[in-house]
Amino acid sequence: MRHGMAHRKFSMTKSQRRALFSNLTNALLTHEQITITLPRAKELRTFADNMITFAKKGDLNSRRMALAFLRDNEVVGKLFSTLAERYKERNGGYTRVLKAGFRYGDCAPMAIVELVDRDVKAKGAKDLARVAAEKAAAAEAEKAAVAAESK
Repeated sequence: MRHGMAHRKFSMTKSQRRALFSNLTNALLTHEQITITLPRAKELRTFADNMITFAKKGDLNSRRMALAFLRDNEVVGKLFSTLAERYKERNGGYTRVLKAGFRYGDCAPMAIVELVDRDVKAKGAKDLARVAAEKAAAAEAEKAAVAAESK
C-alpha cells in the first residue's frame, strides 16, 4: 500500500528537495513561466499553489510561512501584493503545466510551468533592467574616458 507516499523523492535527501523546490518556486513566482522536466513540474504545482494560498490569506503568519520557504523578501513582496490581488477570486488551480517535448541531451520529458493569467512582461524583466543598467554604466564610463583623454 502507498500510505504516506505522496511526493516523488527524485533521488535526493529531504533538504536537497526542499532547496530545489524553494528555488524553483522562487523562479516561477519571479518570471511567471519556467521550463523544467515534467516530473519536477508536476511536483512544483503543489508548492506554488500553496504559496499563492498563503498570499491570499494575507496575515502575518502566512507571510512568515512563505518567507521561511522562499527565503527571498522581494519574491514574498510580489507574492503578497501583485499575485494575491490577481488570484483573489480564483479558488485554486493557479498554475498550468504544458508538455514541451523532450530535452536534446538525455531525452527527458520537458514541461512549461506557468501561472494562469500571467503577466507576459514579467519573464526576464529583471534581466532586461540589469542589461539596461549595465549599458548605461558602460556609456557613462566611455563618456568619462573620452572626457579624460581630451583634457
